Amino acid sequence: MNAFLKKNLGERPFSYQAITSDASFRQYYRVRSESKNFILMDSPADLIDNQPFVGLQHNFEQAGLLVPEILAIDLETGFLLLNDLGTEHLADRLQLASRLDDYKSVLDLLPTIAAIPNSKWMKPYDAEFICLEINIFKEWLIEAWLGKSFSEQQSQCWKMLENKLATLMLEQPQVTMHRDFHSRNIMKTTKGWALIDFQDAVSGPVSYDAVSLLRDCYFSLPKAEFSQLLQYNYLTMSKKGLLDDMSLQEYRYYFDLTGLQRHLKAAGIFCRLLLRDNKSGYLNNILPTLEYVRMVGQQYEEFQWLATWLDNEIIPAIQLKLEQFS
Repeated sequence: MNAFLKKNLGERPFSYQAITSDASFRQYYRVRSESKNFILMDSPADLIDNQPFVGLQHNFEQAGLLVPEILAIDLETGFLLLNDLGTEHLADRLQLASRLDDYKSVLDLLPTIAAIPNSKWMKPYDAEFICLEINIFKEWLIEAWLGKSFSEQQSQCWKMLENKLATLMLEQPQVTMHRDFHSRNIMKTTKGWALIDFQDAVSGPVSYDAVSLLRDCYFSLPKAEFSQLLQYNYLTMSKKGLLDDMSLQEYRYYFDLTGLQRHLKAAGIFCRLLLRDNKSGYLNNILPTLEYVRMVGQQYEEFQWLATWLDNEIIPAIQLKLEQFS
């Protein structure tokens, strides 16, 4: 690390301090020199393919979106030197009076993201992959963490859920999506809103990024604000011709069930981070995330079994597990 920094910062004296790691194997450092600060991304090349980050950074930047600038890179070691976008995320502004306006201005970015041309760095987002993501919940939360298994009837219901969600997600208009468009991955800078953690962008369902933001695993919007912002998002996307003339009611249906897929996946990932990566910092996000699943399950008859199962069996078991960490 020191050799990489010395090579790219020259004779300037510098220091660095770990600032955060994300839900992957990456680690970030703020590098301070006399004249300016930088961000060092340590993304181990033996664990992570960093070329999608580099390629998609270019795609997003070419679209006019504000993303970290890559100042230097060593693909063999996985070190990337980035410009410093500051310290203020949307997540840091959620208690401000400007919250509604902040959300609207962030939602205004979605048509630009959606219009990014498909890229070779975007992995296929097909039915097989959608179902693979759904089953992170089954494999890591239900089986590995809670030690439970599906009954034959539950297995049949689960297969129906997989097929239904995959079909609904793929029949929506397919656009470029950030795929992790939430309050911790959006930064407020002097030049406007900046996006980070975009390296998993794909072409997928048009409602996905709005779900990630408006039903954030880390923050729950008040109902009135959610409704206002969902309508704003619908009108914004519709005016840009991205919704194929669907009604608000149709969009809400796609939005809700796309969220069902995302939140099942996310709850499973939080458990995988604990069990595989020894990261317990996401445990308190499991129940709020499953509350979205329970809420949507209650609203749609074909998924009421899921809400009932969560209420009667899974959420109480999770609450007992969480007591061990309190």
